[in-house]
Amino acid sequence: MAVTHLLYLHGFRSSPHSFKAKMLAAWLAEHRPDITWWCPQLPPSPRSAIALAERSTDGWPRATMAVLGSSLGGFYATVLAERWGCRAVVINPAVQPARDLAGFVGEQTAFHDPGQRFEFRREFIDELRALVPGPVTQPARYFALIAKGDELLSWREMSARYPGAQGRLLEGSDHGVSDFADHLPAVLRFLQLAGNDDLAGPAIP
Repeated sequence: MAVTHLLYLHGFRSSPHSFKAKMLAAWLAEHRPDITWWCPQLPPSPRSAIALAERSTDGWPRATMAVLGSSLGGFYATVLAERWGCRAVVINPAVQPARDLAGFVGEQTAFHDPGQRFEFRREFIDELRALVPGPVTQPARYFALIAKGDELLSWREMSARYPGAQGRLLEGSDHGVSDFADHLPAVLRFLQLAGNDDLAGPAIP
């Protein structure tokens, strides 16, 4: 069943100005203006970020929606996909964000606007721990785009988190997947928004 609603969740210190989010939004505006698209600015609090996503998509059809997320947004996407039973696209998803972000407690700057500052509080680490979902229940509902060249996260840990998922394991690339344009067609095919040939590549082993 083709997707009708798309939710994009950005990563830590990022924003709706993420180039991947903007690329997807531009493609949808040109080719599929019928699709409902939302990419919110997420609050620093993980609990509040999840609450915002749940509250604002409460009326969306779970069977024909998908949630996409990059890095910390990929962790959030997994949390929500497991709760909702919807499809998910995760891009270099954080697997242990409480561990990885423990060193970032304190004042932070926004990636796309260094003049904008926010506080990442210690209690947010506990919120991340409380959100950790169990093992992925339906791997076929996931498309995982994982780069071996990710300079921040372990591709082995990411791959192990999504066994059997559709997706691509990139030999190089980087944490932000700067070559995302090369992989956008596969993401769109997975979401059944483009042609179905070579649907999504091999599964994650």
